[in-house]
Amino acid sequence: MKNTNGNTKFILLHPYIQKQGSSNRLWLLAFISFFTLAFLATLIYTRDTTSSITTTTTSSTTLSTFTTTPLPSSVINTLLHYASKSNDTYRMSHSDLKTISDVLRKCPSPCNFLVFGLTPETLLWKALNHNGRTVFIDENRYYAAYFEEKHPEIDAYDVQYTTRRSEMKELIASAKEQSGNECRPVQNLLFSECKLGLNDLPNHVYEVDWDVILVDGPRGDWPDAPGRMSPIFTAGVLARSKKSGNPKTHVFVHDFSGKVERVCGNEFLCKENLVETTHSLGHYILEKMEESSVKYCKNHNHSSGSASSSS
Repeated sequence: MKNTNGNTKFILLHPYIQKQGSSNRLWLLAFISFFTLAFLATLIYTRDTTSSITTTTTSSTTLSTFTTTPLPSSVINTLLHYASKSNDTYRMSHSDLKTISDVLRKCPSPCNFLVFGLTPETLLWKALNHNGRTVFIDENRYYAAYFEEKHPEIDAYDVQYTTRRSEMKELIASAKEQSGNECRPVQNLLFSECKLGLNDLPNHVYEVDWDVILVDGPRGDWPDAPGRMSPIFTAGVLARSKKSGNPKTHVFVHDFSGKVERVCGNEFLCKENLVETTHSLGHYILEKMEESSVKYCKNHNHSSGSASSSS
């Protein structure tokens, strides 16, 4: 509106113009608020993530330190003491337990320990090799399944033996005749047709470089029992076929006074590798061999005689 004198002017703003200005301010406020919230959210998330990573790293370091700490000598001696005090006929003596325990204690960590037979010492072996991998092989599938169910920390598998103790002489002769073919001392037994070789174990058993092997099964107290010919032969092949790691493997044979244990030990683990023996335990140390090897032992003069003359 304009005055007739031309001096005074009135400007009237339309309500729409005022609304438009308010709307722009609201949009600006919303825009600033959004980015402020986004910045705060990013800051909080980054702080939480950094804290989580730090906590995880600390926990992993703590766990790693915990799992690689060896058992104190006092704990080992206590375990051996009580394990050998049972009246169970099939338990090992304290001296035999200590011999194997000493090797496990010196074994580079993590130690790979393969045991043929689920015995009264099963939980002891698992405990003594707590930093490493311990696998058990047993001929009784039901007992293996029961033991795993009762003790989930135990890694046990069953195997079907096709040998008979009464056939030991023929099986040894067959293996020696095929030492350059199916019964080679260095091979992957998973693909072998050797009668003494165990080829139906879980695949990963053949892939592991075993540091210690204990043959304490199956039982062989009667002619039709499977005997320990196959575990001893298999232990020898696994030890000689290592691909990496420590080139030496400790092989223990329990009940060493038995005919099968001594004869097959001489044939496939070899006298020159026997470093210690008692009435009930034989201790061999085998080294890995070249893939082209066809002889189990350096000296074969004793082989045929030991199998035929032992009673």
